[in-house]
Amino acid sequence: MPPSCLRLHFLSLLLFTSSFLMINALTCRPDQIQALMKFKNEFESAGCNRSDYLNGVQCDDATGAVTKLQLPTGCFTGILKPNSSLFELHHLRYLNLSHNNFASSSLPSEFSNLNRLEVLSLASSSFTGQIPSSFSKLISLTHLNLSHNELTGSFPFLRTLTNLSVLDLSDNQFLGAIPFDLLLTMPFLSHLNLRKNHLNGHIEVPNSSSRLVYLSLGENQFEGHILKPISNLINLEYLELSSLNISYPVDLRIFSSLKALLILDISKNRLLPAGLSSGSDIPPSLESLVLSGCDILEFPNMLKTLQNLHHLDISNNRIKGKVPEWLWKFPRLSIVSLVNNSFTGLEGSSEVLLNSSVQLVDIAYNSMTGEFPVPPTNIIYLSAWNNSFTGNIPLQVCNRSSLRVLDLSYNNFTGPIPQCLSNLKIVNLRKNSLDGSIPDEFHSGALTQTLDVGFNRLTGKLPRSLLNCSFLRFLSVDNNIIEDTFPFWLKALPNLKVFTLRSNRFFGQLSPPDQGPLAFPELHILELSDNRFTGSLPTNYFVNWKASSVKINEDGSIYMGDYKNAYYSYVDTLDLQYKGLFMEQGNVLTSYSTIDFSGNKLEGHIPESIGLLKALIALNLSNNAFIGHIPLSLASVSELESLDLSRNQLSGSIPRELGSLSFLAYVSVAHNQLTGEIPQGPQFSGQAETSFEGNEGLCGLPLQGNCLSPPTQQPMEEDKEEEEGVLNWKAVVIGYGPGFLFGLLIAHVIASYKTKWFVKIVGPDNHKEVDPVSLFMSLDSRCDSFNNKRVM
Repeated sequence: MPPSCLRLHFLSLLLFTSSFLMINALTCRPDQIQALMKFKNEFESAGCNRSDYLNGVQCDDATGAVTKLQLPTGCFTGILKPNSSLFELHHLRYLNLSHNNFASSSLPSEFSNLNRLEVLSLASSSFTGQIPSSFSKLISLTHLNLSHNELTGSFPFLRTLTNLSVLDLSDNQFLGAIPFDLLLTMPFLSHLNLRKNHLNGHIEVPNSSSRLVYLSLGENQFEGHILKPISNLINLEYLELSSLNISYPVDLRIFSSLKALLILDISKNRLLPAGLSSGSDIPPSLESLVLSGCDILEFPNMLKTLQNLHHLDISNNRIKGKVPEWLWKFPRLSIVSLVNNSFTGLEGSSEVLLNSSVQLVDIAYNSMTGEFPVPPTNIIYLSAWNNSFTGNIPLQVCNRSSLRVLDLSYNNFTGPIPQCLSNLKIVNLRKNSLDGSIPDEFHSGALTQTLDVGFNRLTGKLPRSLLNCSFLRFLSVDNNIIEDTFPFWLKALPNLKVFTLRSNRFFGQLSPPDQGPLAFPELHILELSDNRFTGSLPTNYFVNWKASSVKINEDGSIYMGDYKNAYYSYVDTLDLQYKGLFMEQGNVLTSYSTIDFSGNKLEGHIPESIGLLKALIALNLSNNAFIGHIPLSLASVSELESLDLSRNQLSGSIPRELGSLSFLAYVSVAHNQLTGEIPQGPQFSGQAETSFEGNEGLCGLPLQGNCLSPPTQQPMEEDKEEEEGVLNWKAVVIGYGPGFLFGLLIAHVIASYKTKWFVKIVGPDNHKEVDPVSLFMSLDSRCDSFNNKRVM
């Protein structure tokens, strides 16, 4: 990481996340402890216990007054009220409530009672509305972070806060013009982040020299020529101006006066071609340059002069031809993203990357052909998915001890899989032409978390050494020629969440040998369609299926796989068959929980325990030999949207209770032995006629014609049998207890599996993994570098 970026990171780290100190009863007055505990009791605080809470408290040795309070992340949920006990802690100098959920609270004006505050951080805490004018009384503030909320209005409260050195108001809904005449005359302001608001207007820079070294203004709605004034801020080291929404092209030469500039992000703006052809006017000190999404057509020759370059992102452009050989000779180059261009290859020999200092390379989603180059010696992340590389995967990947992520999916590689997967965390070789078997070489303590070898020509059995992969979370072997029985032994893996076997030659029983529930401790996804499984499923089959808590991202999405460290984030994704259609899902969402056992030879009754899977939205049991009635317990699956039971031997009527499933949008029960009238209502009448064909005893809409007589009542014996089955099922549920409510299973994994990733700029020790918490801070969110574009 560039030294200045690192300095900015650690400045924020020291000021906003200083280390927790265990509270000492000898230094904190009893009345202060009482006020602290009263404050905790004002909220739902299941996210932290007493010890966690008090770890972030510090009191003055002399007076016993609380001077510092830092809540653990996710500790509080509830409304921050004006009469909160928090505002009784008048001696606070440091207050950090960030990353909690204050339930759309407005900011109480009573914050002004804490007039000794020097550091105040309320980032990512769900605050809404305008900032009270009383904030102007916090005249001792040196650091103010209100980022990632839903705050509105403008900034009149800032006029009295002349001691500010760090101000972060990013990711809010502030309006109007920025008072640069005020901000740039603040004597101590060095860090200003106003990114992602609704700010507009012109920018004026006063004649007085500004101390500003960090400026982030991207994703606003500026008007006029704002770049020339910014170029007068000659002390800038970090400048982020992405997505400015201005009408004229940006000439990079305008930044030639910024001799101290180390990091420049001008992504998602239109660039003037002349500024890309020559580097004589570009600050040679640049260490990080982000030009993603700038509609660039040719490789920028101006890069030749940037010998200090550490990080380069020119992804999501339209650059053609080959990547020049000189790029890989930069002595400090560590991170390169060329994703989503039209590159056809790399200049030079197959060893062009061998002696490069680069550690993270992403050349995905291009048109590169030929054999894959020998990877760099210190490579950590290597992604080349969606190209046209041929030949064998280079055996040198086995000699790269630093390599953690290898994604060569969607190419034309042939030959065997390298025998060295244990050292890699992420292995994605999907959709190539690899042959042989999956290496049975996973040693004890293997690091593997994701293994995806779907859509190849692999044979043999699943390697039993996978049991050594205690970190394994994602395993996909679909669309190969693997011949094996169902791997009940994988239930020993404590973290396995995703498991897809679709379209192989698996055979035998799906029921455990003891005929009990199928128990995988953390399984979210199981995909078994189009194999040769036989036998029946016991009624308690799904009782022990469960899913651990899932991660909710800032946009509300709940992702299945999420692998983060200081270098990269990697999200596992799949495609689904849903509502009878193949649908591309950008990420595997737990809200898209489905079961698909279709295309096997399963028989017997559909397990009543299917009704326990409350998160299920799609169920596909088609093309089997199930008999009996459609389970009444399906009416309990309230989120169900897609139901396919076609091509079985089901009998009886379609339960009217399914009409209560308000989200049910797709139904197919075609080619069974069902009788009686199709339930009326929007869930059924809106379906195609083909959804009910092949059942001679069915009548009513949407089939042609009406039923000629009232629906036939079920014989009393049949009713009695069904009632007994339901009663027996209730007993099973009581016996197994209410704790095991649902399992998250998934549908068809088709021929496109994609990955989303983005790289974080890292510390100076390029050979060691770094704690991501120490490097990811809200005050410097735009040291985030690049995010590749998915295939659509």
